[in-house]
Amino acid sequence: MDLEVSPALTIPATELGWRFSRSSGPGGQHVNTSDSRVELFWDVAGSGVLSESQRQRILDRLQGRLVGGVVTVAASEQRSQLRNREIALAKLAELLAGALAPDGPRRRATKATRGSDRRRLAAKSQRSETKRQRQRPASD
Repeated sequence: MDLEVSPALTIPATELGWRFSRSSGPGGQHVNTSDSRVELFWDVAGSGVLSESQRQRILDRLQGRLVGGVVTVAASEQRSQLRNREIALAKLAELLAGALAPDGPRRRATKATRGSDRRRLAAKSQRSETKRQRQRPASD
């Protein structure tokens, strides 16, 4: 099943790799016999569906999650392997859509208002006064 990340990007099923293993968590005796945990991996560096700018953007933004140019997501929330496969596909699509999204607007630097500055200094002096009153009186 192909993975549609956005209208401009669809990853063919042939580029997606699956790995299955036993999942921890609820399931009773069934959990010891079924491979319901799913790992989905995709080779970003070797993919043929990405433009060079898309590839570079994903590699830059997901560099902490990549191992050798391959991004991996795991799903073991459900008891069913099929449901975990669907969850893994959705996770990968969301991850890639976020990596390909354009940057938000730049933050415009602003100064603190005079009122906020005054309130901050008043709170500081109040705190200072509270701590000063806790001290032992000075003996002469």
